[in-house]
Amino acid sequence: MNSHADLPDTTNSQEPGNSDAQSTDSQTRLQVYLAHSGVASRRNAEQIILDGRVTVNGSTVTAMGAKVRDGDVICVDGKRVQPEERKRYVLLSKPSGYVCSLADEKGREVAADLLKQAYPERLYNVGRLDMYSSGAIIFTNDGQFASIVGHPSAEIEKEYVVEASMPFPDQVIESFKEGIRLDNVFYKARDAERMSSRRLRIVLIEGKNREIRKVLESFGVRVKNLIRVRIGPVSLGTLKYGEFRDLTPKEIESLLAEGKN
Repeated sequence: MNSHADLPDTTNSQEPGNSDAQSTDSQTRLQVYLAHSGVASRRNAEQIILDGRVTVNGSTVTAMGAKVRDGDVICVDGKRVQPEERKRYVLLSKPSGYVCSLADEKGREVAADLLKQAYPERLYNVGRLDMYSSGAIIFTNDGQFASIVGHPSAEIEKEYVVEASMPFPDQVIESFKEGIRLDNVFYKARDAERMSSRRLRIVLIEGKNREIRKVLESFGVRVKNLIRVRIGPVSLGTLKYGEFRDLTPKEIESLLAEGKN
């Protein structure tokens, strides 16, 4: 069920987490402008600027303190970007085999492309799922929302169902819950429980790169299928692979509340 119901118009309301410090005298910090234009979250927009991908009135800008005014022409990778009035918050059931980026230099399929026909806005993912994992991932063009919800300090729960090619040793569950160090990186699940001999339910609050796969592989267990079924209060529900829906206003509010705690 692909659906995008209308949400209350927030064009004239202050965005979550916004402050007058970001914009004064019709000047806006460049990274904030990019976030409002649906390019990326403010944090990721800063990296895009540092990478030299942004021009203002034809000149490349790499300074974090740069500000832009009404009438300036801002381009990213040669394409002009402008703030979008309509804010979108979309839950996608990502199929395995899709990467979470706006473009892929290796020509792999991109998850954001599954939304392009339904949404005219530039949407980007909040957080990531690795290429071979599937399930819940949120897309938005609201940079402030993405910065709050996607920041590691938000500690928003992500719940996964993991299926392995062999039975899980009991030691996997206990070690993951207590915490395990691999290659000088500490991994710890908020919760983990057995669903069957080859299926686990795992809850993370940070989700380091390929965390579940690395921990299980350290016990000689190969992951056959990994699905994210929940992000905070937002559940995947009955969405099939490739399907999506708008978040409800209550879900948006709850995610922001959890992210600010």
